[in-house]
Amino acid sequence: MSAVPPLVTQATTPPPIIIQQLSPGSFWARRWLVRLLLIALIFSLVYSARLNSEYRAYFQQDDGPTERYRSGDKQATDKIAVLEVSGTIMPPFTGHFLKAIKHIKEDEHVKGVLLVIDSPGGLVADSDQIYRKLVDLRKTKPLFVSMKRIAASGGVYVAMGCGEEGRIFAEPTTWTGSIGVIIPRYDASKLADKFGVAADSLKTGEFKDSLDPLRALTDRERTLWSGILDESLQRFVNIIDENRKGLDAAKVKELATGQIFTAAQAKANGLIDEIGDEDEALAALKTKLGLTKARVVEFDYPVSLMSLLLGSVQTRDPETQFRKLLEMSVPRAMYFCGSAPAFFPLWQSAVESQLHR
Repeated sequence: MSAVPPLVTQATTPPPIIIQQLSPGSFWARRWLVRLLLIALIFSLVYSARLNSEYRAYFQQDDGPTERYRSGDKQATDKIAVLEVSGTIMPPFTGHFLKAIKHIKEDEHVKGVLLVIDSPGGLVADSDQIYRKLVDLRKTKPLFVSMKRIAASGGVYVAMGCGEEGRIFAEPTTWTGSIGVIIPRYDASKLADKFGVAADSLKTGEFKDSLDPLRALTDRERTLWSGILDESLQRFVNIIDENRKGLDAAKVKELATGQIFTAAQAKANGLIDEIGDEDEALAALKTKLGLTKARVVEFDYPVSLMSLLLGSVQTRDPETQFRKLLEMSVPRAMYFCGSAPAFFPLWQSAVESQLHR
């Protein structure tokens, strides 16, 4: 057997390592490129953090009031805040308004407040909540009132927040007054009899289903609700008595027939001080404050995106719809001018739905 010759491998030499010498210009160009990339990275991180913070604030904001310039000297440090009571006094307006009062109270640059009213009134409880907060506000910031087209019932109630030291102005065409209380109700008992429908609620007490529209009120029920209405009316009378010079409770009771008064009639009866517009009320307030110049501001009430989204979901929720249906039957005492508030629960539901679209 012949020997197999060993394999001979040819030694290969590795490729030469070529070291390229960078020119001084190329070296500095690369250093600056690295620096620019680092600066861009840092800027991107900072911007992302800020954007994230803004998004979080936008989603989580508490729907607080946003101050906006209205008139006067834009450069003035001293401010006069204009608070508007417009439309029916009810949620969600009440909550926004109370936040604005809190904002004004904490702002040391606000020296006085003008309450502008264009409202037929609203819920008894809401009117009283606003009134009490205005009483607290006027302890540190003088408050005047300017009545616009209509300032009736609950509109008069909240106007009393200015107190004896404040002044109430009404435009020549203002309608005011309508001092009184109403609980909206329809009696559909005859219609129910015609179609063979009867109220047959299971209840534990005589008055548990009182105000059921499918049956007429009993004499005992009328007596019960008359007492509730009288107490609310007496509170209204006392509020006017406490805040209007020259008006006592007996005189106010004579005016508390639910009657609408013109501006001239209201002045003759002591419900207002002056017939004049908003500009005149502002000028009088500036004089009282001793201000030669002031920045007049007002407030918007933005709704957060999160509130809109949640509201949109809730309006389509069967339980929410059922809750609103039940709330339509809840008795509501109102300082309200007019006979339309019987539709108030349905209208309130529609307003809330529109706000949350």
